[in-house]
Amino acid sequence: MSDFTPANLAKLIIAAGLILLIVGGVLLLLSHLGLPKLPGDIEIERKNFHLYFPIGTCILISVILTLVLYLIYQLRK
Repeated sequence: MSDFTPANLAKLIIAAGLILLIVGGVLLLLSHLGLPKLPGDIEIERKNFHLYFPIGTCILISVILTLVLYLIYQLRK
């Protein structure tokens, strides 16, 4: 990578920050809409303990992101 300059690094950090801002906004919006729990999500409740591990949701998001990135890669060829 011969194009590694401070200006390129700054652009990368700004782009990553914007992506995180957009993803955070979408997640906040979805939490207010009441995102349903998918099959495969694990939820454990005890007296002073609550664990929610969204395995099904993680798999769904992974598949969607894989498809989107694959399509972007194919379009850039």
